[in-house]
Amino acid sequence: MIYIDDASKKDVTEIRKLAEKTWWPTYSPFLSTEQIQYMLDTIYDEASISRTMEEDEQHYILLRENNIAQGFASYGVWKEHSNKWKIAKLYVLPESHGRGLGRKLLEEIIERARNAGMEAVILNVNRYNPAFTFYKKIGFTVLREEDIPIGPYWMNDYVLQLKIK
Repeated sequence: MIYIDDASKKDVTEIRKLAEKTWWPTYSPFLSTEQIQYMLDTIYDEASISRTMEEDEQHYILLRENNIAQGFASYGVWKEHSNKWKIAKLYVLPESHGRGLGRKLLEEIIERARNAGMEAVILNVNRYNPAFTFYKKIGFTVLREEDIPIGPYWMNDYVLQLKIK
């Protein structure tokens, strides 16, 4: 049985473990080992996850199958536009790719955004990440390219949008 639950501070360790399991296979084809480790240590240490839940008002959700976490996502109001939500994170375990679980997480956020009266959802995806094709198939369009400094490294992203109104 597959279901999606709201995550809380009690789930921070589990989210961290999911990040470790998803980031290496996702990003190692185009980011250095040092950059991946830096980003995991910076963005996905337990204190950072807890802080984003509180201070950044990110809502985390976990997708579980038979009570085992298979993926997670986080979202919140986009700082550039209060009538749009930004998906900050969306990851599914590599061994679960191709089963529609990422789509389920995305559909959950889109439905919540629609119910909250949002006009669109926004997300960033690395320009080299194969997930870009997944988002385009769902209907996301490119708003712009964005290069984001993270410590001594750069993330080379597309900013994507899906209108929901």
